[in-house]
Amino acid sequence: MPRLIPRQTKFFDMFAEIASNLIGGAKELHSLLDDWDYQRLPECAQRIGAIEHRGDEMTHQLLIKLNQTFITPFDREDIHALASSLDDVLDFIYGASNRLLTYKITQPSPSAKILARIILRQAEELGKAVSLLEKDHALLSHCVEVNRLENEADQVAQEAIGRLFEGGYDPITLIKLKELIEILEEATDKAEDAANVLETVVLKSA
Repeated sequence: MPRLIPRQTKFFDMFAEIASNLIGGAKELHSLLDDWDYQRLPECAQRIGAIEHRGDEMTHQLLIKLNQTFITPFDREDIHALASSLDDVLDFIYGASNRLLTYKITQPSPSAKILARIILRQAEELGKAVSLLEKDHALLSHCVEVNRLENEADQVAQEAIGRLFEGGYDPITLIKLKELIEILEEATDKAEDAANVLETVVLKSA
């Protein structure tokens, strides 16, 4: 099979690093919520913040290279969109950890753990897809899985918010927990955006 995209390994390497960093952030969030201990929150949030900062730097360096490169491996707007959407996922992961810390949420709802697991699975699928950018159309199956997971997250979030309103929470706690669910669900939306960009790259090369 012919190569999907002309060789320009530096961009592919940079995207691989961005995706790996995203997976690292998703793992930290999942670890925090899966084995919840409020005492660990400050330390975990600090690590996620450092990962998010590193992601910003990686994205910035990729965009600098984009502006300095005359011939790119695929459309410039798609390179920009992919870098930005991957960065957006990490921003919302950081946003979730920041909400936990700032709002002093001592006990997240069980659905927050489910959504964190979905985000991690999406990040891993995006990492696999990015690793195939230079090779073949097999990355599409990973994009499909990211989209399926986003649909699953929508359902989880919708049901979780419904349960919150039935749970007898005081209004302030309800608002805090609802916002946490919403920001986690938004992270899954951003992962779907990244998958859609990857699909666009493949379809343009067909």
